[in-house]
Amino acid sequence: MTVADRLAEALAPFVGGELPVRLRAWDGSETGPVGAPLVEIRTPDALRRLLWHPGELGAAQAYVTGEIEVHHDLDDALTHVWSVAAERGLSGVRPTPSTLLQAARTARDLGVLGRPPVAPASQARITGRLHSRLRDRRAISHHYDLSNEFYSLILEPQMAYSSAYFTKPLDDPSYTLTDAQRDKLDLVCRKIGLEPGMRFLDVGCGWGSLSLHAAEHYGAQVTGVTIAAEQKKFIDARIAERGLGDRVEIRLQDYREIPEVQGGAGHFDAAASIEMGEHVGQGNYPTYARVLRDAVKPGGRVLVQQMSRAGGRKGHPGGGPFIESFIAPDMHMRPVGETVALLEEGGLEVRDVHAMREHYVWTVDGWLETFEKNAARLTELVGEEVVRVWRLYLVGGRMAFRDGRMGVDQILMVRPGADHTLPRVRDF
Repeated sequence: MTVADRLAEALAPFVGGELPVRLRAWDGSETGPVGAPLVEIRTPDALRRLLWHPGELGAAQAYVTGEIEVHHDLDDALTHVWSVAAERGLSGVRPTPSTLLQAARTARDLGVLGRPPVAPASQARITGRLHSRLRDRRAISHHYDLSNEFYSLILEPQMAYSSAYFTKPLDDPSYTLTDAQRDKLDLVCRKIGLEPGMRFLDVGCGWGSLSLHAAEHYGAQVTGVTIAAEQKKFIDARIAERGLGDRVEIRLQDYREIPEVQGGAGHFDAAASIEMGEHVGQGNYPTYARVLRDAVKPGGRVLVQQMSRAGGRKGHPGGGPFIESFIAPDMHMRPVGETVALLEEGGLEVRDVHAMREHYVWTVDGWLETFEKNAARLTELVGEEVVRVWRLYLVGGRMAFRDGRMGVDQILMVRPGADHTLPRVRDF
């Protein structure tokens, strides 16, 4: 038997029969259905990783290091494997002791047994107390401080790293991701009722797309906070370029340290937080909700745009071993209803929940197109391994939103205690 045949035989009990992919082993041998996606195991180290980290983490480690290659379209391959797994009900497969013993013998015979390979350099190494200020800064730095040029080669010119809002047909060639991101920024500003001179707080301001838009196009007095040093550097340069120094202040500051929020006096007229709440953690979410409430005056509006995960994965609140280990350490997502309840418990009155799941699929389509167009330059900047991490991240994320495993919602609220100014009929 060839190496590929031996592997197929050992894997059969785990995959419910025939391999769902065409498999090429490191000796060049192949097996599996002709015409299925081609997966190449280039070295025994890939299998060694899977022995030490069965499932998603081991497979991701082997993929990002290049020990496993998925030929042709990664989305097609992953979608096919997900479909076969669902058809065969593989989530409930429990290998017998004899199956495990046979797999171990095959691993021994193929020279796979041994000490675990070193973790990929791109895998996060975050220490400290969960969601302490220091650990949060380290986790955010791991993801956001790759370099501003890196993100500029994936995002559109506004550098909006969140779901866009598509208001025109997808087949309109004149309507781009840049337009859809601008429409999202306008939607947020309209929902929170921004007018000239209003004091606006942008919590987790990213690269400043909302902060700058609110000042330039709505005349707001903006305070933005971020804990990513590279982001602040980038926004400060754009503030100077656009002459907005008298209207926008960006602080390198944790959301728990905003002085105007202390005491709950309601210094700001409105506040928003775009896809930052996922990073605060389950235990700190009540504090986050209270900060948003205390930031605005009674009757003031607050908008949160946040990702959700229906049902979640047991033991993986961030979405799974890959994203938690390589992309967003310590992230916590939950069903949107649970987030709404936490915001209400924090003292905010929820007025609208706007589901935008499909818009994230279309947003990632745009990011992937730009990513692949700039792949050579991205590789020069961060190396092939990080590029492979991001390809897997973008493709996998798009699939999760497409298939309904993840969602994204805009939650519009007001602080009780005074009459609000929301329109009687919504026409945002």
